[in-house]
Amino acid sequence: MTAPRLIVGLGNPGRDYEETRHNAGFWFCARLAQSWRASLALESRFHGIVGKNAGNVWMLLPQTFMNRSGQSVGALARFHRIEPAEILVVHDELDIPPGQLRLKFGGGMGGHNGLKDITSHLGTQDYWRLRIGIGHPGDRNEVVNYVLKPPRREEQADIDAAIERALDLMPLIEKDDWNAAIQRANTKPAPPKTQEKP
Repeated sequence: MTAPRLIVGLGNPGRDYEETRHNAGFWFCARLAQSWRASLALESRFHGIVGKNAGNVWMLLPQTFMNRSGQSVGALARFHRIEPAEILVVHDELDIPPGQLRLKFGGGMGGHNGLKDITSHLGTQDYWRLRIGIGHPGDRNEVVNYVLKPPRREEQADIDAAIERALDLMPLIEKDDWNAAIQRANTKPAPPKTQEKP
């Protein structure tokens, strides 16, 4: 295993999509850029918004719409000679409740169009994924409508808390301590303590 050289946050560009569930990867990257104190700028050759930290780890927010994310990821990875195993993709996940995370290497794509296109452009499924739970509408026919709408207020609070926990994983990930990061990410968070009435 190796520390990542590229962190990709998935989402859809444009104001209409800023607050939608499908943009959880963008939300994470916005917070990570703040913690890195990194400036982000649109780079047309990479079809995305790009930045990097002091350790030369790249960040990418594809601006190609979700189902063409691989065009952006592939362009930057090829230019900087970044191997798939050195890429961490952060994305929304229907099969995980809001507030929970999963970190894993490789595996299936779970019907996620962004991952499908990235896999197609990289020619492999062997890259890291950090999945941010957004929950499932309960009906397969409602999925597209669901991911393109903002979360309910309580869901947003849970997703925001999960993003904060994801940010706490980054020092471990940047040190190549994936096992510790996986254990911490995949542990279900404790429910908040309720205030006892006097």
